[in-house]
Amino acid sequence: MSRANSSVHAKLFSIDMLPVSAIGLRMVAAANLVEVAALVGDTARATMLNALMGGQSLTATELAYCANVSRATASGHLSKLVSARLLTVTRNRRFSYYRIASPLLATMLESLKVVAAIEVPPRRQPRSANDDALRFARSCYDHLAGQLGVAVTDALVAMGHIVLTDEGGEVTSSGGRFLSAFGADLRSRTRRIFCQPCLDWSERRYHLKGLVGARILDRLLELGWLKRVLDSRALQLTPSGRTGLSENFQIEINDEGVLSGRIYDAPHLTV
Repeated sequence: MSRANSSVHAKLFSIDMLPVSAIGLRMVAAANLVEVAALVGDTARATMLNALMGGQSLTATELAYCANVSRATASGHLSKLVSARLLTVTRNRRFSYYRIASPLLATMLESLKVVAAIEVPPRRQPRSANDDALRFARSCYDHLAGQLGVAVTDALVAMGHIVLTDEGGEVTSSGGRFLSAFGADLRSRTRRIFCQPCLDWSERRYHLKGLVGARILDRLLELGWLKRVLDSRALQLTPSGRTGLSENFQIEINDEGVLSGRIYDAPHLTV
C-alpha cells in the first residue's frame, strides 16, 4: 500500500472508530446550524429580526410593516422563528408581542452585521439621515452602540474604570464606585454575561455589552440624556445629555455631532 493510500486509510479508520453517538451529535449540530442560517437568511425574517435588535417588543403588525409583507405572511415567519426559539412571544389580550429570545442571539445578529459591513468593493449608496443617526447612537439589543457607545467605552477604559481585551471585560474597583454613583445598578438578577466587548459594526471598534452595557444604557435613558426614536433603533442625544456626558465622561460633541476627545482626568459626577 502506498504512503498516500495508507494515510487515507488511516483517516477513514479513525472516522470509523468514532462513537456513533459522537457522529450523531455532530450531524445534529450541523443540521441545527443549517436551520438557523436558513431562518435568518430570509429577507423578510432578517428585516424583522433587525427591527427587534432595539430590544423592544413589537407586534406582528408592526413587524409586517417593517418587512413590507402582509400580516399573514409575517405571522408565518414569526411562527417559524418562535418554534426555533429565536424569538419569544408574549400574549396580552388581543395582541402578541415578539422579542429577541436571548442576548446570545443578539450577539450572533450583530456579528453578522459586522461581516455584512465588510464590502469589497464598497457599494456606492448615498447615506440617509437615518443611517447617520444609527451610526451616531443606537441600541444594540439592550446596550449602547455607535459612535456614542464606543466613546463611552473609551472613556471608561481611559479613566481606569473598565479593563477591556478581545476576550472579555472587567469592572475595576474604581469603576464599581463610579458606575454606582452614576446610578447604574450592577447587581445581577440573572446569569447573564457581566461585562464583555462587542465589536461595533459601523465603527469597527468595541462598545460594551452584557449587564454593564445594559445598565449604562438604562441609566442614560432614565436621566433623559438619550431618547428613543420612534420606529428606529437610533437614539437621540438631548441637550442635558451633551452636558452630562461632557461633565461625567469627559466626552465632547461638536455641532456636527462628531465626537472629539479630551484629556481624561478623574471627573466629579454631577448626575
